[in-house]
Amino acid sequence: MKLGLQLGYWSSKPPRGFIELAQTAESLGYDSIWTAEAYGSDALTPLAWIGANTSKIRLGTGICQMSARAPTATAMAAMTIDHLSEGRMILGLGVSGPQVVEGWYGQPFAKPLSRTREYIDIVRQVFAREEPVQSDGPHYPLPYTGEGSWGLGKPLKPIIHPYRKEIPIFIGAEGPKNVALAAEVCDGWLPLYYSPFRQDVYSESIKGRNENFEISQGVVVNITDDVEAGLVPIKHMLALYIGGMGAKKRNFHKELIGRFGFEEAADKIQDLYLAGKKEEAAAAVPSQLADEISLVGPKERIKERISVWRETPVTQLLVSARSGAELETLAELVLD
Repeated sequence: MKLGLQLGYWSSKPPRGFIELAQTAESLGYDSIWTAEAYGSDALTPLAWIGANTSKIRLGTGICQMSARAPTATAMAAMTIDHLSEGRMILGLGVSGPQVVEGWYGQPFAKPLSRTREYIDIVRQVFAREEPVQSDGPHYPLPYTGEGSWGLGKPLKPIIHPYRKEIPIFIGAEGPKNVALAAEVCDGWLPLYYSPFRQDVYSESIKGRNENFEISQGVVVNITDDVEAGLVPIKHMLALYIGGMGAKKRNFHKELIGRFGFEEAADKIQDLYLAGKKEEAAAAVPSQLADEISLVGPKERIKERISVWRETPVTQLLVSARSGAELETLAELVLD
């Protein structure tokens, strides 16, 4: 089991001390560090900043939203960071959701599976730099010959040579078909939520993965003697995702929680959240659910829970730690 540090995306401004936190993780033997984006800070700029201030820890985007950039633009950024970091880049991709894709990026959300497959194919063509990049697919045609075209486009190869021709590509995915696609065409998978006590939820989707396939799962860590109180922030996070991060009729996060076996609770949480009763929505999150997807409690309890995670296909835990002391404690529990 490896450890990574999940920094996520910023809230109203850059978090204080994130470079020092990254450097601490690297010194303790953490394998990777991850940044994210929603509709505020982007994932790539902070990652480059972190890469400039570290020397060996792997640098992952968890995730770059596909609708934010053309596949060639994403490939350019990944190749650039891979060169600057001397081969430490991991490109995590994801489709996001229809509210963000259509509301923020002004792009259609239709056919996410085929879009993802086509996107990854183009990115890999850029990385390989074997032939000029072309795509006959309907989502990202290269060269473009549709409405408004001047008819002057031609297939191109990247000017720079790749530091590595096979930069690892991960997919952030929740739905069974999306996860199966990750196992088929990618080097790794970034689940949003995973319970070591409910491995059957995803077992069928990942059965086609190869032996080197990585699964990097984010977990919130809270070292405390009061487990129930320690779960409160996780319940608030779950209430936000179940209730507010998606439309009432189509919320992928809520659907996943239903597949976990908490469908009735998810319905209640969403209704409360959309009614503006956010505190009540958080209180409606089952403690069992919050506990299964996190590491909360005294060190002895967390150590026991880590032993359960070791019996899963997950290869790396991405921890959202708040201090160097927490990072050190987790390194003692997982890496020693």
